[in-house]
Amino acid sequence: MFPLLLLIQEHAAEAAEAPKGGLLSPSGGLMFWTLLIFLVLLFVLSRAAFKPMLAAVEAREKSLEEAIAHAKADREAAAKILAENQAQLDAARGEAQKLIAEGRAVGDKVRADMIEETRGQQQEMLERARREIESEKVRAIADLRREAVELAIAGASKVIEKNLDDASNRQIVESFLSSIPSDYKS
Repeated sequence: MFPLLLLIQEHAAEAAEAPKGGLLSPSGGLMFWTLLIFLVLLFVLSRAAFKPMLAAVEAREKSLEEAIAHAKADREAAAKILAENQAQLDAARGEAQKLIAEGRAVGDKVRADMIEETRGQQQEMLERARREIESEKVRAIADLRREAVELAIAGASKVIEKNLDDASNRQIVESFLSSIPSDYKS
């Protein structure tokens, strides 16, 4: 490579001594050496610099493609998770609506049962009150009969001025009262 540089220097010296034709005038020797230097420099750069730069660019391109693929996979996974979460949320809403409906149904059933139980208790209380009224009525009628018998006996004793024994008197009056039609009893 050192001889090449000497040759270039020598040619440059010759070009300096040659008549100057201008910047745009073509010179065959200058074009040859420029082309030769360009090709040598291209060869050296392709061995020393272009391969590592190309490898670095390819590695960077590969890492970008991997990052894009990874981002795409992440986006798809996120979309899948979002869809699953939305499905779970919809299922939870449906379950909540179902529980609310069941709660309402249970509440309505409990309310209906309580109303029915209250009606049953009310009916039972009415029946008990009727039974008590009936028993009080029977007792009152029995008391009235007893008093009527005693009054009748007392009245009859006064009338006949003779006191019959109580048992036979009572039996006579009770048989008389039993013979009275039921329309007069109540």
